[in-house]
Amino acid sequence: MSENKAASRYAKSIIDLSIENNALESLKNDMVLVEQVIDQNPELEAILKNPIVPQDKKIGILEGLFAGKVDKITISFMKLMVNKGRSALLFGASKEVIAQYNSIKGIVTADVTSATPLTESSRAEIIAIVKKEIGANEVLIKEKINANLIGGFVLKVGDKQFDASISNGLNKLKKEFAQGVV
Repeated sequence: MSENKAASRYAKSIIDLSIENNALESLKNDMVLVEQVIDQNPELEAILKNPIVPQDKKIGILEGLFAGKVDKITISFMKLMVNKGRSALLFGASKEVIAQYNSIKGIVTADVTSATPLTESSRAEIIAIVKKEIGANEVLIKEKINANLIGGFVLKVGDKQFDASISNGLNKLKKEFAQGVV
C-alpha cells in the first residue's frame, strides 16, 4: 500500500473517531500544530522515519513535544501510529486530516500567483468567484508573487487552473503568429 493511501486511511479513522467524540475542531487544530512542528523540525521527521530509533523513544519525544498542547485523542493516535510501526506516516497523516477536514467543511484552497500583491478588492472578488463556481463554503487564498507574469494572475483550485496572466496572453499570440493564424 502506498504511503499516501495508508496516511489517508489513518486520517479517516481519526476523523471518524473525533466526529463521534465531538472533537473534530480540536483535532484539526491539533493536526495543524503537528504538521507545523514536523515541517519546521527536519530532525524530528528524520527520527520518526528512522526504523532504528526505538518506538518508546519516539513516543517519549512526541509526548514531550505535544503533551498538554493537544487533545488526548491526538496523543493516542500518535502513539498508535508509532506502535504500529507507522511513525513515518505521521506528517502525511496530519496533512491528510487537514485536507479531509477541509473537504467535510466545504473549505477550498485557491492558489493565486500574481505579478504584484493582491489588493483587498481583488482578493474579495477572487473569493466570491471561487465560492460561486466551486460551491465552497469558505475559500483560503495562498498568494505567490511571480514578476515573470508581467501582469494578471494564475488561479489554481484543486485540479483546475485559470490563467489570466499577460505572459500567457503573449505566449498565445506568439503561437498564433508562428502558425500564421493572425
